[in-house]
Amino acid sequence: MATTNTTLDPLVPSAGGLDLNSTGFLLWGAALVFVMTPGLGLFYSGMSRSKNALTMIMLCMTAMCVVSIQARIVWVVFGFSLAFGEGDLNGKGSIFLGPTSHFGLSGVGFDALRIAPAVSGIAFCIYQMQFATLTAALIFGSVAERVRIVPSMIFVLCWTTLCYDPAAYWTWSYRGWLRNISCPNSGADLSVSLPCGTGSLDFAGGGPVHIASGFAGLAFCLFLGRRRRAPREEFRPHNLVNVFLGAALLWFGWFAFNGGSALAGTARAAMAGAVTHIATASGALAWPIADSFMSRKMSGLGFCSGAVAALVAITPAAGFVAPWAAIIIGTSAGIVCNFACRLKGYLGFDDSLDAWGVHGVGGFVGLFLTGVLAQKWIPTLDGTNSATATPIPGGAVDGHPIQIGWQLAGGASIAVWSFVGSL
Repeated sequence: MATTNTTLDPLVPSAGGLDLNSTGFLLWGAALVFVMTPGLGLFYSGMSRSKNALTMIMLCMTAMCVVSIQARIVWVVFGFSLAFGEGDLNGKGSIFLGPTSHFGLSGVGFDALRIAPAVSGIAFCIYQMQFATLTAALIFGSVAERVRIVPSMIFVLCWTTLCYDPAAYWTWSYRGWLRNISCPNSGADLSVSLPCGTGSLDFAGGGPVHIASGFAGLAFCLFLGRRRRAPREEFRPHNLVNVFLGAALLWFGWFAFNGGSALAGTARAAMAGAVTHIATASGALAWPIADSFMSRKMSGLGFCSGAVAALVAITPAAGFVAPWAAIIIGTSAGIVCNFACRLKGYLGFDDSLDAWGVHGVGGFVGLFLTGVLAQKWIPTLDGTNSATATPIPGGAVDGHPIQIGWQLAGGASIAVWSFVGSL
């Protein structure tokens, strides 16, 4: 999530920059991100065999309900605080997990939080709920056609609490260690000092959403083993119309997924939406073109897979890169994820619908290229000025190559956490 219209100084009143228009903007963003979960269900159902199509839609929608219950019960009691808790203004705060400051959604209402100073706290909470529900549903792309619904929902409930919430805190929260990885007082001292706000850049969830779900799916599919098949039976998509419809809904909702992560109705939100569309169009073309070189065939499935891979890769970069960079990111994701999805045949694991190949690998592509292509001027589109804003140092193109290392450290940490926590 991007921080807008404020410094990281905790003495700035949290509601000082509250914008009711931006609160409405974020609520509509939450509604559009909600649409992405049934879109994912259609996408997965079309890629499955016909006998499993309804199960895939049911898994995605049931996961949404279970995580919403987690959001409304466990999230209300402690989940939101674990992921986005801020601590008191002058006291200690963990760099790994949120404090108890928002248990029971205490202090989450009309007033803004430091992490989202332009919108009301409850709007931010609802928006983040949709991210958590979609992330859990993504996992089932790796284990399609060999899971039962009830055990899967128990897994989702535990995984969201133990894996997603900490990863979200590290990446986005005020004192999260990935967000502040470059601080001079990093480590134990960061818990009692003011965070510098300079570290790994992840605008909308390349790490907590895509890498976390992709590597959870990898662990899940390795644990379950390969699907059983009859002699000469092939696992082929049964309905490409569903695949296209699902991909279109994901593309549609991603405007709010990335644009809404500006957390205010600003030019930076518009730029995030623009680069999202440009990258997606690039990836949708790159994947089938790569197919044509390797197998002399182009397919509708490749078009949709390339679009989704590019959406994944542009997610961490959307609020930090210019339109020209979006073409590079989308094209790279379409090509790299295409190769990654072919690896399962050589390595012998059954990533059914390529959740790891697209989301896990695509998330790493996005984080790496954010470190290369991020530019200092993009965040200023949120309306901040140099006197009150904490600027980003940019990526390698702005003479800051160490950003690449911070990006890879963030992605690797979340991948290991999610993979191990899922076993």
